[in-house]
Amino acid sequence: MRLGYSYSDHFLNHKTGDFHPECPERLEAIMNRLSRASYFSSLVPVAPELLDPKFILSTHSQSHLTRFLSMNGKEGAMDGDTPYSRGSFQAALLAAGSGVCLSKKILAGELDAGIALVRPPGHHAETGRAMGFCFLNNIALSANFLLSQGVKRIYILDWDVHHGNGTQEIFYRSPDVFFTSIHRYPFYPGTGSKSETGEGDGTGTTLNLPMSGGSSDSQYLNCFKNTIIPSILEFHPEFILISAGFDAHREDPLGGMNLSTNAYQEFTKLVKEAASQIGAKIVSFLEGGYDLVALAESVESHIGVLHG
Repeated sequence: MRLGYSYSDHFLNHKTGDFHPECPERLEAIMNRLSRASYFSSLVPVAPELLDPKFILSTHSQSHLTRFLSMNGKEGAMDGDTPYSRGSFQAALLAAGSGVCLSKKILAGELDAGIALVRPPGHHAETGRAMGFCFLNNIALSANFLLSQGVKRIYILDWDVHHGNGTQEIFYRSPDVFFTSIHRYPFYPGTGSKSETGEGDGTGTTLNLPMSGGSSDSQYLNCFKNTIIPSILEFHPEFILISAGFDAHREDPLGGMNLSTNAYQEFTKLVKEAASQIGAKIVSFLEGGYDLVALAESVESHIGVLHG
């Protein structure tokens, strides 16, 4: 398995202030852990490229683009949860560009799979709104890039503890992108009920699996085996994009769930087996996860399975 990873030290320049959970130390912990993994030297580094700001309009509104461009070189906040520093604008463009770079290499046959080890995360960013630590929707931008290259069917799986409201909103009327989210509910951001299944041509291509606080490995794995994996096989996508948040881990200070590190290994095995059955390519995107040790362990476990 030729697994590429996209990372840049520029992601550390996105400063969120003291005590903010989405901090540079998250990526430092991940990279320190990976550097000690036996397989790390066989991963393929892929330098991220700045996303062309014009391509942001494939996913976000003009008003959102205008507000995002106004961040360049400044400090401020999009909302109470989403501060930015002078390095945030470049970090966000590189984070959004990482998935596109990985996707290009997979389409060219240079990689079999990829993971974007990025920040700021993206899955809460809606068409016209930054929120929840997210400025641009990294995974949605990559999905729209793949669609622009002739890919017909894309499956997005979001296992972050928080519902991927932005990704859902962006593709809610699309028949070409199947969005599945397994998340704590009710919980931030308040969306993600079972009744949200898509609209218009996209009716039936949104699947929400709300989980009660404190849910365990066995409860999640039951949903994976009985619902998520069958939906992947039925949709038969060419690409599976994963919003890989690790904040449902039992050690996470924000999530209130009870998953072990091994759960993420099992999720990845199941998705990888399904992808192999249908010939789909996998690209994973880092989202949440705020206990540094649990986050690093879980990411390593996830990548270890993807690498094989």
